[in-house]
Amino acid sequence: MAIIKTVKPEEATGMLAEVYKNFQEKMGMVPNAFIIRSSSPDQVVHQARSLSYYWNHDTLSHKLLAFIRVLVSETQQCEYCINLNTGMLIQSGVSMEDIRKSKENPNNIPLEEKDKALIKFVLKVVKDSKSTTADDMEKLRQLGWTDRDILDAVNHGTTQVSSDMIFNAFKIDAD
Repeated sequence: MAIIKTVKPEEATGMLAEVYKNFQEKMGMVPNAFIIRSSSPDQVVHQARSLSYYWNHDTLSHKLLAFIRVLVSETQQCEYCINLNTGMLIQSGVSMEDIRKSKENPNNIPLEEKDKALIKFVLKVVKDSKSTTADDMEKLRQLGWTDRDILDAVNHGTTQVSSDMIFNAFKIDAD
């Protein structure tokens, strides 16, 4: 049970009610990942905009982003996000065995080498942000990633750390 006061969808008003309505229409539910932030409706709006940006990203695939979230959440031990994103990967056709192997070693991620390299860079940033080098960036560029792609992937991973911490701190309930 969450230890922060939240606004349930049936109690929401204003912009919070609008965001909840959009999620209800698109997903058939309002995920607890949004409800947990509801004591600050502006955060829910910001989170929804960010999610929309990544859902519509032209180069970062849904699978790549879901693997970033799963593997980052593993580092933060956020069961909610691990389970949610594992479910998303399974829905996209990734086997539970491939997910397990990917958690053991990112070299086992069932994506192209280009995608694995970007995910490993994001994990490097999350684990030790001072450890990155110009050579790391050049290798990603040589694989075809733009600086925008790299920044967007790192932002996605570091934002996941923040979300994991919020969810763990306020004891998010499973959906």
